[in-house]
Parts: sequence; structure tokens; C-alpha cells
Amino acid sequence: MSQRFENKTVLITGAASGLGLASAIQLAREGARLALVDINRASLDDAGQAILCAAPRADLLLIAASVTDEAAVQDFVRATVDRFTSLDGFLNNAGIEGKQNPTADYPSSEFQRVIDVNLNGVFYGLKHVLTVMKAQGFGSIVNMASVGGLRGVGNQAGYSASKHGVVGLTRNAGVEYGQYGIRINAVAPGAIMTPMVEGSLRQMGGERWQEVGQEFVSVNPMKRFGKPEEVAHLVAFLLSDESTFINATAIPIDGGQSFKY
Repeated sequence: MSQRFENKTVLITGAASGLGLASAIQLAREGARLALVDINRASLDDAGQAILCAAPRADLLLIAASVTDEAAVQDFVRATVDRFTSLDGFLNNAGIEGKQNPTADYPSSEFQRVIDVNLNGVFYGLKHVLTVMKAQGFGSIVNMASVGGLRGVGNQAGYSASKHGVVGLTRNAGVEYGQYGIRINAVAPGAIMTPMVEGSLRQMGGERWQEVGQEFVSVNPMKRFGKPEEVAHLVAFLLSDESTFINATAIPIDGGQSFKY
């Protein structure tokens, strides 16, 4: 396998499951040194073992922290640089879906909770990682958006608002920091079969969640859910030196569903 990330350090938030874990495994296989952050310490330890099974020589730093705490974000960015001396890539991935309700019925407290994680947490990560990358004169950042940040999806006011905000932050920061040798992009996954998507299907269908899932992807041009590994390949490409003129953009990865009338 290509070793595009040999002697390079990547920081990943929300690293214990789903797209964060799939990306960590892909990057570890390609030689990256990884700082992995998640709010759940036990799940993070399990993720570390899964990564070492896939890439036994991986150099890992595991940090339990919440991205909603700016001081904690500043601390884990500093800890990453203290351990590995530089920071080549950042996958700003931590996020939650929240409840599903029409906007008028969406609980205000839930809206704030989703915004705190998905948007404020992404902002804090950008803010403190960009400080490091500007000083060192290089770096690549991938923010985890969603097709829900490119178009309306219905019944997800908090999620959609937060992910639209992530796309806006990505474009704005990419314009600001390209001159310093830093690229900032977003990936916008559609229906990828992760624990979060399974949870969403269970909200919609209960015991029938798998049947509801098949109905959900029946309108997709590819007639299936995406795989976390497929998103991980895109993340790795954007973090690598193979994408050095891609900046300030959000790339959908949804089987073409966003463009189907």
C-alpha cells in the first residue's frame, strides 16, 4: 500500500467510530502518526486496538476530550504538536445527528446541543489547528460536512443548519489561509452506513429500520448505502500531497443522489 503519510501527523476528532475510525485505519495503513480524539474513552481504546490490528506499527496518541470545550481543544492540539512536533493534517470530524422533528417541533435545547458539537466544535478545531499550521507554513484540513449541508433534507433543523455552517466555515477559511500553504476542504457524505446512520434509521423505523434503510436508498442512483471506507479514501486523498490545488470546496460523496431530480 502507498505510504503517502510516512513521517506525517494527522489529528482526528470523533475518531472512535464511523467515518473517523475508518479514516484513521486508512491513514495508519499509509504510515500516518495519529492523534485520535473522542469523548468516549472506552470506545477510543477499542478504536486504538482496531487500528493497531490493521496497522501494527502505527504510532498513536489517544485523547479523551469534548470538542465543545474550547480549552480542551486547545489542549489536545498542543498535546499533538508536543508529541509529534508538527501537524500535517486535521480531520475535523466529530459530530452528532440529533433528533428528527419538523422545524416548528424541533426542541430548542436539542438545536443548541447539535450546534455546539457540529459547528462550534468544528470552529474551535479550525481556530487552534490553523494557528499551528500558519506558523509552520503548511497543512491540510478536512472538515466533515454532509449533503445535509448542501441541500435541505427535512426533519433535521439542527443537523442541517450546523452542516451548512461547516461548509461556510470551510469556504471562508480556505479563502483566508490558502496564501499560507494551508488547504481547507470539506467532504459531504450522503447515506453512509455508520452507527450514526443506523441510529437515524432506528428513529424512523424502529424494529423495521433495515427495511426502512432499503427504502431510503432505493432512490439513490447506486441503490445502496455508501461504505465508511469509501469516505476514508476521499479523506486520505484530500489530506495528501496528491490534492495540492484543491482548496475551499465541499465534495459530495453520495452515489449521485444530490444531483438526481
